[in-house]
Amino acid sequence: MRIRDLPYSDPGVPDVRSGTRFLVWLGRNQLGGQIKATLWGLLHMAALVCFPVAIGFGVQAVVDRSGSRLALAGALMVGLTVLTALGDAMLHRAAVTNWITAAARVQQLLARKTVELGSALTRRVAAGEVVAVSTGDVEKIGWFVEALSRFTAAALTTVGVCVALVIYQPALGMVVALGVPALALAVLPLLPRAARRADEQREKAGRATELASDTVAGLRVLRGIGGEDLFLSRYRRVSQEVRAAAVRSARMWSLIAAVQVALPGMLLIGVVWYGAVLAGNGRITVGELVTIYSAVTFLLFPLRHVEEIAMAYSFSRPSARRAARVLALRRPSAEIEDAREAGADAGSATGSGGQRPTGDLYDPATGMLAPSGQLTAVVCGDPDAAGRMADRLGGHPADDGAEPGDGGDTPSALLGGVALDEVALATARTAVLVQDKDPVLLSGTLTELLDVPRSGAVPPREALEAAQCGDVLEALKQASVADSGDGDPMGARITERGRSLSGGQRQRLALARSLVTDPEVLVLDEPTSAVDSHTEARIGEGLKRLRADRTTVVFTSSPLLLDQADRVVFVHDGVAAGVGSHRELLGTDPEYRAVVTREPDGGRERDDGRVGLTELERIGEKVEEQIEESA
Repeated sequence: MRIRDLPYSDPGVPDVRSGTRFLVWLGRNQLGGQIKATLWGLLHMAALVCFPVAIGFGVQAVVDRSGSRLALAGALMVGLTVLTALGDAMLHRAAVTNWITAAARVQQLLARKTVELGSALTRRVAAGEVVAVSTGDVEKIGWFVEALSRFTAAALTTVGVCVALVIYQPALGMVVALGVPALALAVLPLLPRAARRADEQREKAGRATELASDTVAGLRVLRGIGGEDLFLSRYRRVSQEVRAAAVRSARMWSLIAAVQVALPGMLLIGVVWYGAVLAGNGRITVGELVTIYSAVTFLLFPLRHVEEIAMAYSFSRPSARRAARVLALRRPSAEIEDAREAGADAGSATGSGGQRPTGDLYDPATGMLAPSGQLTAVVCGDPDAAGRMADRLGGHPADDGAEPGDGGDTPSALLGGVALDEVALATARTAVLVQDKDPVLLSGTLTELLDVPRSGAVPPREALEAAQCGDVLEALKQASVADSGDGDPMGARITERGRSLSGGQRQRLALARSLVTDPEVLVLDEPTSAVDSHTEARIGEGLKRLRADRTTVVFTSSPLLLDQADRVVFVHDGVAAGVGSHRELLGTDPEYRAVVTREPDGGRERDDGRVGLTELERIGEKVEEQIEESA
């Protein structure tokens, strides 16, 4: 695999049973790249450890006063230098390619899982955890994949050198052959504690990241209530905990590094002392002593990779475990997709040949029916239940803790009689678009914001007009004049998550983005909760006009939107308890009236026989009556 081949056409189905199995799966998918990097590493390290032979050969040539052999030793060193440089350069190229491609594979898998789960992901995994996995954890996993080939080459080179030394000079070779494995294994008792400290540091850093993202997201609110200092002190305390954990982890790894320096030094001293004794007794020549000494010195380089692979594995295993935990999440009742929508035959599941389902939208869990081509408003007193219902209508039944298929899972919504969780996710999302109550605006220009997959039947200007974004366009126009001077609001930049805009402006831009897509079925969860009543009334009119002959479901309790709906469904205690127009339900259903008017008594009939008056309206009428009497 080459970097230019990224992204993968199909990143594959990961083994997410454990972190170790996930790492093994990554290794299997990069077997060719690992072999290539290992071969280049063997060339580099073999040439490197052959220098002692050339050095010893040259020293012995000087002792014997042989100019030809000295010249041969020099030529051998030049050749080894060229091979060392070539092997090192190609090893670095191949190893970094393995790192980048492994990280890209993991990030692509995480991105697909995020798209698959949608808003359900952050309800099952903290947002800070997802950010930490997709950044720091991916880097650590890539580090292990990169270090693996270098370690393999170093291990093979070390074994080869030890065997060669035993054959070349058995007395000293046995000392080296027994001492080198002992050095490599000396750090193993320290690794579990170092891994625990590294894991503790990472968990604390994840919590700090989550707290920081929450603080930034709610900065406007914090400033309004004067809570910046409180959250700053909390983040300062958490960041100090991260610093302390990092220091504890660094101390452990410093100890491991010290062991890796001290023990090889002791081995080298022992080899020199024993070799000097053998040379003094005439059992070995000076050239042989220099050769073995140089070989032990050069063996210290491959031994460094033992420490590196130990650190990489200690850091990457918990990272792989967290990544596997996120990748193991699934859409409830979606086991028939086998987590691979790419190339999946949706027709085998739906019997419709993979065609997009159309027709009435029905929720079996509540009995809510949204007829095709109509604007249906759903009134639900429980906002959380409304959010779960909106997810079901988009093919994402809420996870209630039961295993899919055990009889306890929530039934999927049906579109034209076809269960949405039994079709490919791409097909379901083409048919039904769900906008939740907290839509996210990505940074970029307004043109880029509205550049989404769409039918082309709804121009961006019409969608912005229907969503009543006139004041937003005016604000963006002024910003465009200040930035570039062209005054085109479509080219004005929107900051991350639209934080430069008010809540109502963000909500209306998100609604315009949904209207531009022009889906067959559009589900809106409280699309006007942050706008004033006059704007809300105009949005209701624009929504009904623009979505004519299209199926639209709006979760709301606003009378201004309810009055525009062709059909209102009142969901009470998890079932559709009433169906009709807004005015009909207001006059006949006290529970519906209580939710819409926000009165605990449901606005029961007064002495004057009128229904549904809010307390504020009644106070206003009393004030008017008193004014008339005074006049």
